[in-house]
Amino acid sequence: MSLRSRRTTLRDEFIGLNKSNMTQSELWLTKWQEAIDFLETNHRKPSKFIPEERNMRSWWKHNKKLMNAGELKPERVEMFKQLLELGEKYKHVNQYQ
Repeated sequence: MSLRSRRTTLRDEFIGLNKSNMTQSELWLTKWQEAIDFLETNHRKPSKFIPEERNMRSWWKHNKKLMNAGELKPERVEMFKQLLELGEKYKHVNQYQ
């Protein structure tokens, strides 16, 4: 087993997803729901500094780039816009302003 495939397998086990049994759409919906749940629970966006949240933040940024480039599937655009609106609701405010 190569290092890359071992790392992917470990990551999938860590986040509790088995890609072989899920379609791409089901996987995207699962990650979208995890992001919604995270925002509603923690009242903030995922951090790049906390290892457990890094994958979610990368997924978020990747989908935002796809949406801005017009490459995100149309059925996902509306759902992702809801996620962005919820993220804006919990946007960090500088306490010293």
